[in-house]
Order: sequence, then C-alpha cells, then structure tokens
Amino acid sequence: MNIGPYALANNVFAAPMAGVTDRPFRQLCKALGAGYAVSEMVTSRRDLWHSLKTSRRANHEGEVAPIAVQIAGTDAPMMAEAALFNIERGAQIIDINLGCPAKKVCNKWAGSALMQNEPLAIEIAAAVVAACAPHGVPVTLKMRTGWSAANKNAVNLARAFEGVGVQMITVHGRTREQGYKGLAEYDTIAAVKAAIGIPVVANGDITSPHKARAVLQYTGADAVMIGRAAQGRPWIFREVAHFLATGELLAAPLVAEVKRLLLDHLQDHYGLYGEFTGVRTARKHIAWYVQSLPGGEAFRQRMNTLDHSVAQLAAVADFFDELAQHMDRMPSLSEQPQHPTPQPHKDPEEAPV
Repeated sequence: MNIGPYALANNVFAAPMAGVTDRPFRQLCKALGAGYAVSEMVTSRRDLWHSLKTSRRANHEGEVAPIAVQIAGTDAPMMAEAALFNIERGAQIIDINLGCPAKKVCNKWAGSALMQNEPLAIEIAAAVVAACAPHGVPVTLKMRTGWSAANKNAVNLARAFEGVGVQMITVHGRTREQGYKGLAEYDTIAAVKAAIGIPVVANGDITSPHKARAVLQYTGADAVMIGRAAQGRPWIFREVAHFLATGELLAAPLVAEVKRLLLDHLQDHYGLYGEFTGVRTARKHIAWYVQSLPGGEAFRQRMNTLDHSVAQLAAVADFFDELAQHMDRMPSLSEQPQHPTPQPHKDPEEAPV
C-alpha cells in the first residue's frame, strides 16, 4: 500500500507510543519487518520546540524512509505551524494525534479529547493538510472509536477527515473512556472502512499473527498497527508480515539473535539520550525483553541498580549468554505475555501539548 508517494514494504505498522517509539526503537521495528513506524507525538507548542525532549523526538538521523511524525495540539494554526516545523526537520508524513487517552493530554483537550469537539478536530485536520500540501507531504490521522461507549463518532469524523484531504486513518478499537482497559472492538473499525475510500488501519489488541489476520479479515482494513505487543518483542512485525504473506509461522528467534538485537538497540539508545538519561530510559526496554524469561524478574531488579552503560551492556550480555546455555530460542508466542503492562509515562521535562 501507499501513503501519498511512499510505497510501504508491507501492511504491518508500528504504533506511536509516548516514551517508547523514539528513533532507535522505530529503526529496530523497521529492521525487524515493520512496513511503517510513526514517531512519538511532538508538541505543537512553539515554546517547547527547542527543549531537549522535542529535539530528540525531531531527530531522524539515519532513519529509513518514510519518516512519519505525529503532532498533538488543540489550535489549528499552531498545529499547521508544528507540521511545517517537523517537515523542515525531515518529516515526510505528518500524523495527527486524536488517539492518545493520557490524562495529561486529554485534560488539555488534545489527543482523543478532540473527538468531543468535531468542528475543532476537522478544522485542525484541514489546517494541517493545507500547510503540508505545498510540500507534497501527506497527512494521516490516528483516533479512537469515540469519546465513550455512548459517543462513538469515528465514522462521522472519518468521512469529514477524508473530505479535507487526510490520506490514511488509523482507528484504535477502544474509546477514550476505556483507556487501555477491556477489549478492543472491531465493528467500529469495519464501519469506518466501509464509509470511506482512503486506507484504514486497525489498531488495538493485535498480539499475534493469527490475530492480525483475523482483524484484517473481519474489518476489511488495509493494514494493522501493533503497539504494546512489540514491547520487548519487536520481531513480532516480521512474524506477522511473514504469516500474512505465506500462512506460515516463523520460528521464535534464537537467544543469540535477541542478545545482538538488544545490545545494538541499547548502543543506539545511548547515542540519542546520552549516558545518564540513556541508561535510565533503557531500563524499561530491557525489562520488557526479559519479563517472560527464566530469572527475568531477578535480573530486572539487579539491572535497575546499574548506573552506567558499560555495566548495563555487560549485564545484558551475561544474562543472555547464561540463558543460551539452557535454551536455544526465545519462548514461543503462546508462552509470551499477550499484553505487556504499559509503563506510566511520567516526564516532568515537558508536557506533550
């Protein structure tokens, strides 16, 4: 499938996740089979654009195209300006955030809270499309099924967004009210797909190759987007893509391969964040990798006491070397936690909107 002029490698996408889908993680997901990956949301507030947080989020050095950046905010002119700010820094696709359920976002009436104000949401989409059009940059959008179970307006909004020029819409199968609780539903996604002519991406509770195929068949969606299930298991993208293409399941990766992937990811992570912040923000990624492994919890606790990258890398290498003496491959999908526990994203450095 295509987004504007960009042909995507496949229809298995990595979801934007605050505090997770930074450039190193996106690069890892793309290398492991994701056909497309969207950045963490970048604020539309000009006064925060030169903060360390935003400068990291707008860093696309060496990133495989297409480079997609998600923006968040509540003011149409500011969102248009934010789109141009990111285009100047390498963004090739701009994604509008109408999906984030986080309180610190919704309390400012951004993210999925905008679904309560349809005229404003449409005004923002139109303004961003108008700003991006002269640069040949397509605009996409991610939203939820609605604000609450009684107010599911994704279909009406999808029609309006298509009308103002949005070129792809991702729908997470939960309402803002649900957050990440309960189960995603796919009837609304199917209704959105039936109502519009642009590509629709299904998101929510897609945790395995079989689930991805079932959701695509049920909704008629053009692609699936995977979020939490990729935390600590980024090779899920190649597993899903291979299964969708062939109907066959890949073997779980070798322990030695995962060791190499994680060590390379950590080196890239330190390069973006620096020693102090890099070591601390890497802890959640390491914890996701080891959470289902023998001795994983004890290792996580010990690893969280390490304050230097050299010690962290050595500990990770030793853990996987020891693991390789007892098992050749990582646990199969049936042995993996199906919904990695979301980590609270507490970051006093910068409000996202």
